[in-house]
Amino acid sequence: MAWTEALSTATPAQGFPIFMGGDHSLSLGSIHGVARHATRPLFVLWLDAHPDFHTPDTTTSGNLHGTPLAYLTGQKGFAAFPPSPLLDPAHICIIGARSIDPAEQAALQAARVNVVDMRAIDEHGIAAPLRAFLALVQAAGGQLHVSLDVDFLDPAIAPAVGTTVPGGATFREAHLMMEILHDSGLVASLDLVELNPFLDHKGQTARLMVDLTASLMGRRIFDRPTRSF
Repeated sequence: MAWTEALSTATPAQGFPIFMGGDHSLSLGSIHGVARHATRPLFVLWLDAHPDFHTPDTTTSGNLHGTPLAYLTGQKGFAAFPPSPLLDPAHICIIGARSIDPAEQAALQAARVNVVDMRAIDEHGIAAPLRAFLALVQAAGGQLHVSLDVDFLDPAIAPAVGTTVPGGATFREAHLMMEILHDSGLVASLDLVELNPFLDHKGQTARLMVDLTASLMGRRIFDRPTRSF
């Protein structure tokens, strides 16, 4: 947990911190750090093919990157740091999930975490569930941390990740989300995780992540350069 504590400690109290790194265990430190400085109720939008809600008692792989949300909501089985739950499960929305283990499903349902899987997106579109969650954040006077995992995206447009799951968000769905998030004015911090440059194709995934971040910061369709992939 030394790296988690170091990252939490390094999180600035002001500005708009962006955390970039390897696997999604980075969020153990980033969200803990953001929570330490939060002056408003903290909400988390988790954009990921996986809910990352395993505990040491349920994980079969032992991978720490499969545990952040369970850890940060104070599920049983973890070490003492952090000393108390940081996140209210009702303040979490997972969008894009399409690979959920049975133990995670049971835990998510018990904790009443809002999970928007790809079937829900197929049936209702991506804007409606996002706007519903943003309305909750707004009503609570909250601030929003966005945690974007590359495998949220369809591997056809974002191949540079070691945990690809078919059927992810499309190019336009992802940009629409970022544009809506910008318009909300609620986002205060951001994770960009799981990009493996050794698996990329001519920088395709890296460029897409940069472009999505630009959309989150306010760049519009007319501002985008035309690129040949």
